[in-house]
Amino acid sequence: MSDDTSSTAGAMKKERRARWVSAIAGVGVRLLARTWRVREVHQGKRDIVRQHEQPVIFCLWHCELLCLMWNFRKLGIVVLISEHGDGEIASRAAESMGYRTIRGSSRRGAERALLALAREVEGGAHVAVTPDGPRGPAESFAPGALIAAERSGAPIVLLRAVADRAWRLNSWDRFIIPKPFARLTIYIGEPVFVRTGSLRDAASESPTFQALMRELPVAAGG
Repeated sequence: MSDDTSSTAGAMKKERRARWVSAIAGVGVRLLARTWRVREVHQGKRDIVRQHEQPVIFCLWHCELLCLMWNFRKLGIVVLISEHGDGEIASRAAESMGYRTIRGSSRRGAERALLALAREVEGGAHVAVTPDGPRGPAESFAPGALIAAERSGAPIVLLRAVADRAWRLNSWDRFIIPKPFARLTIYIGEPVFVRTGSLRDAASESPTFQALMRELPVAAGG
């Protein structure tokens, strides 16, 4: 068997695996998530996710991805998902919930991913980024989203999720899966514009936004 044939067979096998795993996981998530009792707490006075007329860039921690993606499904949000590891599975799962996806990373191959994000924002779409993904460190704020915000003029909106009962996986981010009938509180920050005048200065704002993310559940109240 030639190297090309072997490579093609391997790619097809990987694609089939991604299709089956995402389908099975999707059924499981739907059955589980429909038992959750979800409450949204808005830091501002209105529903930024559903009522904001201009595109925004949502930022969420990777460990809270499942909680937040389920809550905001079918809104046409564009999600940045890694090309590496199990990104194909995550991409298919996201698309099954009504998201559109961009493959790339705000850390590796950042320039291409940021350009793709900027194009989506300029086209009027909300986009979502996990600034600590795809490999961490957990709850660190990589500057990719801030650079995209500076380039596009779109504001950053921070999202957090807190479950009263959840499983924590033994992964780099301690990924959260709320247990059946868990109470899930979604915290939604106010739009924050990144207008520093330069991409380098935008990147320097990462520590500030990292602190804002960590403080959001307290700052939003509820």
